[in-house]
Amino acid sequence: MSKRPLIEQALKRVNNRYELVHAAAKLAKELYETGAESYVTEEGIPLKKTVIAIDEIAKGRAVIMRKSD
Repeated sequence: MSKRPLIEQALKRVNNRYELVHAAAKLAKELYETGAESYVTEEGIPLKKTVIAIDEIAKGRAVIMRKSD
């Protein structure tokens, strides 16, 4: 699993890299606190919560809410 295309897909759903980092960090923290199950790669290696968060953003399963001015 190549991580670069995953990030490129996620960047299409946000305004900039800073927003992606901020959203992924918040989602990863939420995943950790709720005890969500980790995905496991084909090799049997569990993925980190940050990778899972970026994957969720890239696939459009995570909604990013922005403050309106």
